[in-house]
Amino acid sequence: MQLLLLHLDDALELQPDFVRACTLAGACHHVDKRGGSAIRLWGRQKMLSDLGRDISRSLPSRGRGPQLAFMGSGDFHHVTALLLDTALERRPVSTTLVHFDNHPDWVNFEGGMHCGSWINSALSNPRIEKVVTVGVCSSDLRNPERKGANLRWLREGKLELYPYEHPPSRVSAEYGRGASYRQDGRALYWNSISEIGEENFIDLILSRIGTEAVYFTIDKDVLAADDAVTNWDQGRMRLPYLMALISEIGSRHRVVGADVIGDYSAPSYAGGLKTRLLKQAEIFIDQPRLRQAADAVRNINSAANHALLEVLAESME
Repeated sequence: MQLLLLHLDDALELQPDFVRACTLAGACHHVDKRGGSAIRLWGRQKMLSDLGRDISRSLPSRGRGPQLAFMGSGDFHHVTALLLDTALERRPVSTTLVHFDNHPDWVNFEGGMHCGSWINSALSNPRIEKVVTVGVCSSDLRNPERKGANLRWLREGKLELYPYEHPPSRVSAEYGRGASYRQDGRALYWNSISEIGEENFIDLILSRIGTEAVYFTIDKDVLAADDAVTNWDQGRMRLPYLMALISEIGSRHRVVGADVIGDYSAPSYAGGLKTRLLKQAEIFIDQPRLRQAADAVRNINSAANHALLEVLAESME
């Protein structure tokens, strides 16, 4: 396993115990806060392509094991698409992307990638057979078409989405029936974890992964607030259950790569005045204000990262 700490903001630096443990374990560090400020929330394709090349160059050529990356705020989730492409270039096998998140990240976005749009890029990779998104509780599932959701992936069976809990979603088109939902009139009724039951859901998700290989991406906003502090609204999954899902899936499949995001960091943006104002307006509307002391934020996020590092390292052996 190759361990990468991707410093696009100061989220990981605020957890010195975790960074020290990773460094002792042989982690590579890629520091590009200026580039991170430019692509935070969204970035144009050239910026993202340049970052992808820089990350690849920062990895050692020896030891071609799967890569595990920790990379700060969930505002950078679109970087997962770059890491995924690199992982599948190294191991060109049919793969299922297992996506833990409080948001579906499926909106249409022109001219680049947004942290809420990157699933479209992941599904354009011919080696991704399917994306299984787990844990969403957010309002993104309310009238998703009006919010720019690309729901054709559901209809085509390339995407399955299992909320932790959520009421039906109102839609305007016909989507029929999928493995993770059924349609009745203009409502999609989701097969949620809370209705299925946590133990039963483990069996269900194992049955829905048809490839030998999997890639894990974990946005810690899928977790309840006691287990993570993020820049976004948070879900209801608890850390031990998330770890159980990773362990069960990892014990039955070959993990070709993984990444973890969702650590809180104070937003900082680069670019033109219009870009900075648009991003600031977006977070003012979409992101809650932080109400916890810095020490509590550090301790909660560091504990979760230590736990996730342990379970992911075991899965990637």
